[in-house]
Amino acid sequence: MPASTIVYDQNKVEVLRLSPSKAEAVSYDSLPDSLIEAVVAVEDKRFFEHSGTDLQGIARALIANMSSGRTVQGASTITQQLAKNVFLSQERTWTRKWKELLLAEKIERNYDKQQIITFYLNQIYFGEGAWGIKKAAEVYYGRPVHKLTLSESALLAGIIKAPSALSPYRHPDEAKARRNVVLQLMKNQGKIDQAAYSAAINEPLSILASKPDSGNGMKYPYYIDQMIREAGDKYGLTQNEVLHGGLRFYTTLNSQMQEAAERVYAQDSNFPASGSDQLIQSGAVLVDPRDGGIRALVGGRGEQPFRSFNRAVQLKRQPGSTMKPISVYTPALEHGYSPDDTLIDEPVNFNGYQPRNAGGSYHGEVSIYESVIHSYNVPAVKLLNELGIDAGMESANRFGLELTEADRNLGLALGGLQEGVSPLEMAEAFSVFANDGTRIPAHAITRIETADGEIVAEHDPDDGISVTDPAVARTMTSLLEGVVTEGTGVAAALEGRQVAGKTGTTEMPGTGGQGMKDNWFVGYTPQLVGAVWLGYDRTDASHYLTTTSKAAAAVFRTLMSEALKDEPVMNFPKVPGTAKKNDNPKKQEKPKPDKKDKKDKESKSDDKKHGDGPGKGKGKDKEKDKDKDD
Repeated sequence: MPASTIVYDQNKVEVLRLSPSKAEAVSYDSLPDSLIEAVVAVEDKRFFEHSGTDLQGIARALIANMSSGRTVQGASTITQQLAKNVFLSQERTWTRKWKELLLAEKIERNYDKQQIITFYLNQIYFGEGAWGIKKAAEVYYGRPVHKLTLSESALLAGIIKAPSALSPYRHPDEAKARRNVVLQLMKNQGKIDQAAYSAAINEPLSILASKPDSGNGMKYPYYIDQMIREAGDKYGLTQNEVLHGGLRFYTTLNSQMQEAAERVYAQDSNFPASGSDQLIQSGAVLVDPRDGGIRALVGGRGEQPFRSFNRAVQLKRQPGSTMKPISVYTPALEHGYSPDDTLIDEPVNFNGYQPRNAGGSYHGEVSIYESVIHSYNVPAVKLLNELGIDAGMESANRFGLELTEADRNLGLALGGLQEGVSPLEMAEAFSVFANDGTRIPAHAITRIETADGEIVAEHDPDDGISVTDPAVARTMTSLLEGVVTEGTGVAAALEGRQVAGKTGTTEMPGTGGQGMKDNWFVGYTPQLVGAVWLGYDRTDASHYLTTTSKAAAAVFRTLMSEALKDEPVMNFPKVPGTAKKNDNPKKQEKPKPDKKDKKDKESKSDDKKHGDGPGKGKGKDKEKDKDKDD
């Protein structure tokens, strides 16, 4: 049987064993012909002809991969996949591949094709907590294997390639497209005729209305999901290799922090009241800025099966005002601006783009410090305009945020991104401020070993990236401390600890500024960065947030309070003296705006009036949504 994968936390203590032994076996007689033919068509079309290794398939894949310049086809037979999953460690070496080939041939000598395909289907993972074909038929269709139809068999065969990305519950369009690919292959290979193909391809998915409880009870499911994702993206391991291979994963997990985060997310009272038919969702991640280690991660609220949508890492939403420190204020400090320098908060029009503060108020002459802590929108946009949009784009890139050309506009100041960001990306970005200007890529895995202690992969501990000068990072931290002590983020304050951070919201159109699509808080202590997102998965006229920016800040406070309960109190390093401001960074110098008399200031703690709400504006189509982001 496949060996258990063991997961260790940051202290090298075993915290979890991943075992595929939950699979329930069925006999070959229970497998419908349509299922066997579908799996063979898409996974190994010469399965019944080769003796474990398909030389024709290897040659075909080699030619296709060389032609495209990348890996577009695999060459492993079903027998090879079985050998790899059951008998071998997952080291990515030619030695292991050679063993795989030898074992595949030995399996073929000892077992017939019927036994091999049965072994294979009984032990692979089909997603949604379904190990083996018996559980897959129950999870997706609520019926025994032998009653699966042609269309249903094709869908399950298609899922094998990528169970998470092709789940019909979460990605129905992708699952249906993949099913149709399998049906097309079956027709092309003469396994079904045109009539059967036409009938099957026109069938709806017809999966169960709701997923049955998988009952797997896995610990830390969202963290393990990210571990699997990282193992694939960074080290080339497949999901089945991770789950079946008997590997040893040494991670950056802090089990106490993870359990604290899961307790916080299990309490509905920590979150705003949801609609009757849809839960307000959330994702959060805790990262140690000193080494980039992901200490804890929660990807959603409510009961969800293993490898369901992970909002902590897969979410892409506009970050609102949490973007301001990255795209505006850091480059401003780098160009010599100081927190005491002033801007005029007044109505502006940049070629039709008219950003406004939340509540529609303006505040006259304000310092950069005031603009940051009260999250005023107009000064941020004016400052980015002075610096130049390229400065904001370049800064975001240094902080690890991938922007597109569509983001190259003044809406960048307010977080109006085309594709959006995840909590994990924002936590990694804000770690720069907590780590004296150096960004260490966030990661869950430090080392992967075989059961025999051979190292399969290892994280490079020296991969820090210099983003900005330590003096700039410390000054930015001082500004963001003000957000928490007297600005829009007072709800994030932790008793007895220094905290810095930034709130952010994005507006729900058509609500007159009273509704929000997204609510963020990204903040940190010297030893831990936390990013929290709140919102509906499907935002519409009936599903949007009516809370202020305090909601995510309050979740952050509860989450960090629990996570840091047994951690020492640490202080931020002192802020050095600020440098004299340089000339305006634009090639063509622009005069500073005339100072005006200061207007009466409104309450500093009122984020509704001051601006961690959405800005409003009227402008060109490409910017019409950008200025709504706070």
